[in-house]
Amino acid sequence: MTMASRGLRRLRWYVREFTGESAYERYVAHVREEHPAAPVPSRRAFERMRTDRQESDPRQGFRCC
Repeated sequence: MTMASRGLRRLRWYVREFTGESAYERYVAHVREEHPAAPVPSRRAFERMRTDRQESDPRQGFRCC
């Protein structure tokens, strides 16, 4: 693996973590490991649950958009 490709992989990982894009994959892994009989929600349902949880948390403050 070249240094440039390694750098691109690290950059991709950082961007995915920073934007929250990898949260769904971590959630699916958690559900499958900890609750194997539970159904795994779709990405859309997961994002809806995540948004609802963020909006209902008083520590999050005002959300403009």
